[in-house]
Amino acid sequence: MSKVAVKKKAVVEETTSVLSDAKVYARKIYLAGLGAYAKAGQEGAEYFKELVKSGEGVEKQGKKLVNEQVEAANSQIDSVKNTVTSNVSSVKGKFEVQLDKIEKAFDNRVASALNRIGIPSKQDVEALSAKLDELSALLEHVARTK
Repeated sequence: MSKVAVKKKAVVEETTSVLSDAKVYARKIYLAGLGAYAKAGQEGAEYFKELVKSGEGVEKQGKKLVNEQVEAANSQIDSVKNTVTSNVSSVKGKFEVQLDKIEKAFDNRVASALNRIGIPSKQDVEALSAKLDELSALLEHVARTK
């Protein structure tokens, strides 16, 4: 029986040492995880600050690039606008000259048609009106002298 007691004692001692070793390893694993978390927290804050700085730099470059492109587009728009304005002014001037020619030709044709059918022109009426005014003035003068 003494052999059985020794074997049980050895198994119990072996089980106890395995449990204590497992506790030691579990504690070490726990402490390693806690250390990794703390280190990630410290390095994460620093890394976050670096990312913010990098983002600010990229934002400045982006704004500069956008402003340059907007200015270039605005200058192109102004150039095209000036070209279109000058072209429109040129065409408008030519159109007005042609319109004046058409109006004069129309007026001449209408006046000649009216003269053919015997209707006096505005100039004829104005000349006649001026002669009537002269005659009226002469008649008044003659009437006063009598």
